[in-house]
Amino acid sequence: MGAIEAGCRFYFGYPITPQNDIPEYMSKHLPAVGGVFIQAESEIASINMLLGASATGARAMTSSSSPGISLKQEGLSYMCGSQIPGVVVNMSRSGPGLGGISPSQGDYFQATRGGGHGDYRTIVLAPSSVQEAYDLTMRAFDLADRYRNPVLILGDALLGQMKEPLKTRPYKGKPVEKEWILTGAAGRPQRIIKSLYLSEGELTDHNWFLNRKYQQMKREIRFETQNLDDARLVVVAFGSLARIVKSALGMARDKGMQIGLLRPITLYPFPYAALEKISRKVRNFMAVELSTGQMVEDLKLAVGHKKNQVDFYGRPPGSIPSPDELFHEIAKVYKKRTA
Repeated sequence: MGAIEAGCRFYFGYPITPQNDIPEYMSKHLPAVGGVFIQAESEIASINMLLGASATGARAMTSSSSPGISLKQEGLSYMCGSQIPGVVVNMSRSGPGLGGISPSQGDYFQATRGGGHGDYRTIVLAPSSVQEAYDLTMRAFDLADRYRNPVLILGDALLGQMKEPLKTRPYKGKPVEKEWILTGAAGRPQRIIKSLYLSEGELTDHNWFLNRKYQQMKREIRFETQNLDDARLVVVAFGSLARIVKSALGMARDKGMQIGLLRPITLYPFPYAALEKISRKVRNFMAVELSTGQMVEDLKLAVGHKKNQVDFYGRPPGSIPSPDELFHEIAKVYKKRTA
């Protein structure tokens, strides 16, 4: 719904659980607004169809889950190298390998470190609710056009199957003038979109140009905080798991524990500066993830200096922790670090 509201008129995808609700919805509703839905023959085909459609200036998207996103990595690298926008949704499932269809946050490295070949980055948005999935999808199209770069939305199987109230809203973004798109060369100078640079020094210059763009993306950092004013321990969690963490922290507050929360909404760029500022008055941090530990590395980069302590609790893919379980684990760290 958010994609269509934002002007997406082309969707290319291939079935995989648990993201199949997306192509099912798009196949029904895109034609009604003059759009095109194509079930491609593979994930590789779908990402290259996204490349082609976006190169003409159209707003387009694809979606998949974990192994399918792995197959799209080459195309993502080509899109970044060619500076072609587009939106890619990953409703991640458990891995490695085929794994299972239960929720996981084990695609964090793949999403935030590029995932494919070469020296590139994509903005990564991590919704924690149906409402945020809707709102951030509209924002994703604006960011993709603004930076001429793919934007990744990282959800998971829990969010992908969740049903809850949604408040729709009119799209308020402003179209970006795209002077670089391929529309046929009649009556205008030639335009070339490419990622192949063979002249001496040409690729070096191009990569430094892209790097400056990735640095500019830091203007788009978003995060949510709770109860930081008196916190003696700050828990960092993202996506659907952050909602369970909030319940656990509510239980902790009821017992007088001074625990706060920071929830990154942009996983790339990560809120390093905000966490570093918090670490000037709080010495204890804890990452909680549906993995064996990936975001914790970014947390350590942000606050792992001086006398700060960074703890971690992870639940590998295959099951979802309860608020009681997370409360127990967070309380153990709180008592150990504040005794």
